[in-house]
Amino acid sequence: MKVSQTIANQSNLLVPLDVYLKAGVHLGVKYRTKLMSKFIYKIRDDGLTVLNMDLINKRLKVASKMLARYDPEEILVVCRRENAQKAAKKFAEIIGAEYKVGRYLPGTLTNTNYYSFKEPKVLFTCDTWSDKQAIADAVRSNIPVISLASSNNTTKNVDLIIPCNNKGRKSVSLIYWILAREVLKNRKDIKSNSDFKYKVEDFEK
Repeated sequence: MKVSQTIANQSNLLVPLDVYLKAGVHLGVKYRTKLMSKFIYKIRDDGLTVLNMDLINKRLKVASKMLARYDPEEILVVCRRENAQKAAKKFAEIIGAEYKVGRYLPGTLTNTNYYSFKEPKVLFTCDTWSDKQAIADAVRSNIPVISLASSNNTTKNVDLIIPCNNKGRKSVSLIYWILAREVLKNRKDIKSNSDFKYKVEDFEK
């Protein structure tokens, strides 16, 4: 059975299937958590997890619609994973969100006396493990959390999981590129895909 058979209608894809596959968006790792099992399509002979492309595409649509409901400054994008920081920052800049890439300091969302204190209404993270401190702060502050997650991630305290390869540079660049475009479309800032002037490569540089 091929990965493409998990796609009920390829016309509903945000990008062509071969673009998703070439970037490795569907590839998880050998380790997998029970909570991520519903997003897994199959296990390859070499032990690598293959994530369900249909669910990835659907969750990207849901996340972009959810983020578009917030004012740009109400969104905080956090990313500690080094190979995803450029893409996360570019995404935040395009949609006008606040961002914190690199080390996240505890108390950013909870300590009003902290010089860099922030009060977002939604938190978007790249990895539930590397960004766990930000997620913990968001939970204490009753801030909803959206996060990318691979097969080895936990889904605890995350309101919306986007299953995907959140470790590969090309994969995360494509994911953030898609989300940036779709958020702008849902806000009516742009009318169509052709109005989005950024390239995936812009998220890798």
